[in-house]
Amino acid sequence: MRIKSFLKLVEIQTKIASVTPFVFGVFYSFFMYKTLKVLNVLFFFISLICFDMFTTALNNYQDYKKAIKKEGYNYEVHNAIGQFGLKESTVVITIAVLFIIAIVFGILTFLRTDYYLLALGMLSFLMGILYSAGPLPISRTPFGELFSGGFMGLVIPFLVVYASIFDYSPLTLVINNTNIIFNINWRLLLPVILSSLPAVFCIANIMLANNICDMEDDFINKRYTLPIQIGKKKALVLYGAIYALAYLDIIFCAVMGYLPLISLLTLLTACKVYKNIKVFYDLQTKKDTFGLAVANLMLIMFPLILSLIVSLIV
Repeated sequence: MRIKSFLKLVEIQTKIASVTPFVFGVFYSFFMYKTLKVLNVLFFFISLICFDMFTTALNNYQDYKKAIKKEGYNYEVHNAIGQFGLKESTVVITIAVLFIIAIVFGILTFLRTDYYLLALGMLSFLMGILYSAGPLPISRTPFGELFSGGFMGLVIPFLVVYASIFDYSPLTLVINNTNIIFNINWRLLLPVILSSLPAVFCIANIMLANNICDMEDDFINKRYTLPIQIGKKKALVLYGAIYALAYLDIIFCAVMGYLPLISLLTLLTACKVYKNIKVFYDLQTKKDTFGLAVANLMLIMFPLILSLIVSLIV
């Protein structure tokens, strides 16, 4: 398999949706908790990026195998297997290698942290597999946006932070003769949870935009996604409302001290995001307007990350 076909198979351009919350988690750990365990985070990143590529390749393979409609933009160009005429055996081997690398570096991360990170990592792996594989992959249901946004936008920065502060005991489990007590230090963990919500919303909207663009083909291929369930009009309203929630969360977190006050400058990007939303309302295609959802992710998350960097310097 050539590099070009591999990058298309794993849709390397979409990795921004996992790298962005990872970078946010790195600088948030510095900002809020004044620490970062570099080796732990590096091992976690390698596991993360390989697993992300694994799930994307697996999802493309599943779409290729299950496709009913085998013509048009989505099939011939969007799916690398059909576009490059890749052998199924080569694709399967590639998927397996990516999964093995992700597992190895996930274990290395666990060996340097604790069992709570292992449990969260295993849950993330399970959800990633169920998202793309099985008799009814999550990506083919109305819950794709919820799981992609939640696990990529929230769990990724949470695990980055946790890999650096696990020795502060943010999660503890006590078992005695009569009780099993699980404690969560909300004062320690609530800031990263709430501050990660803009990433959750933006990534969920990338999935939503993708599904809106693919409604016709998805219906033929029996992918009953959220836009198909609620209709295009309501899906477009939801698309705009989710961005509004992202900005409201930034205001709340800045007021609460979970984000630096300079993060409020992110609100200046609202005009451009609104223009992108209007363009998407007028036309919804993968070729012409889907990229606006990715652009909106950067318009919101890049200034947010930059505000963390500036606050650290100042």
